[in-house]
Amino acid sequence: MGGKTSHSGVAGTLTPPTSEQFCGEFSSLLFASLRRKEQRYKAEQYVCGLLMRPGRKTLRNVAAQFGGEAAQQSVHHFIASSPWEWMPVRRVLARCVHEAFSPLAWVIRPTMIPKAGNSTIGVDEHYDPRLGQAVNGQQAAGVWLASDRSALPVGWRLLLSERWMEARSRRQAGIPEGAAAADLDACVRGAVDDVVETREVPRIPVVVDAELADSVGLARHLAALGLPFLVRVDPMEQLRLDPGRLPMYGGRERTAGELVKTLTHLRRAVNLGDGPTPAAAIPVVGRNRSAIPGGAGLFLVGEWAGDGRAGGRLWLTGSPPSALAQVLALTRLPAVVKRDFGAISESVGMTDFAGRSYQGWHRHVTLASVAHCIAAWPMRTSGAD
Repeated sequence: MGGKTSHSGVAGTLTPPTSEQFCGEFSSLLFASLRRKEQRYKAEQYVCGLLMRPGRKTLRNVAAQFGGEAAQQSVHHFIASSPWEWMPVRRVLARCVHEAFSPLAWVIRPTMIPKAGNSTIGVDEHYDPRLGQAVNGQQAAGVWLASDRSALPVGWRLLLSERWMEARSRRQAGIPEGAAAADLDACVRGAVDDVVETREVPRIPVVVDAELADSVGLARHLAALGLPFLVRVDPMEQLRLDPGRLPMYGGRERTAGELVKTLTHLRRAVNLGDGPTPAAAIPVVGRNRSAIPGGAGLFLVGEWAGDGRAGGRLWLTGSPPSALAQVLALTRLPAVVKRDFGAISESVGMTDFAGRSYQGWHRHVTLASVAHCIAAWPMRTSGAD
């Protein structure tokens, strides 16, 4: 940033500015898909409000910076019902983030957003595996570009339960005809499809950190798409050792946790720069599943603490054991996403939308993602973690 922009490519790209410099060229690039100058101005000012307004970043509070009741109503209309598309903005944002931050991978990670009442779009009772109980709120799958230093949101999928598909709720929320009720697995798969369709970012690995999703099914889906991948797997997931690689062990199904615990001879020390970590890539096949598309193998990745006890999460990948160091580096990225969501996303209002409008939610989180990326930039240039 630092007030200096750089360009490359036919369409033009540049480094995002700090919040004080969010104007002119960068704003014009991000919001070029908005047809009217007034729309581009409101988008720019809305982002500035998310960055600078104190307190919760509800639509009402952000709109309050626009003087007069008529102006505030106009901003409300701009977010909730004005006919502008959010996906083109997200794709340009992804391109800028990729060029400026050099991410290692896409990270897809569900987020639970507790809410009071049941009128906000997407709110329902959702099971939260971290708490072991149902929570009233929204559940969304975030699409992030992440490195070991920073994670930046560039896309979102909102889970809509059957309650929101009822005719009255659907009409009041403006839910489009193409949207259907979905479980977490379908929501995550939709986020994967969004990644595939983002042509502005070159091919990099996809990391899916989603409890309760069909991990083997997601691994097969990503392999079929030809993408390098890492998918979190539940320790209780039933797997079989790959008979083509470990024929002496037979084909009995065992849990992922049991396989990691018992196959100690497959462990080897991997050094990621902070000392050796015992880890293993165990060749497996999914329960009652045929081979992974394209003939690629499937490996269960686990790591151990210094005392030999299994620690951390378990993952499925198509990368061979020779790439174990690179795979383990990717397993660290969801923690960066979690950290930056709490440190930055929440402060710029990512979880504050309280309206019923489906379009309004998507536009708000899109502009909040822009605000997050601008807020994250000084942290990167100053070398802060």
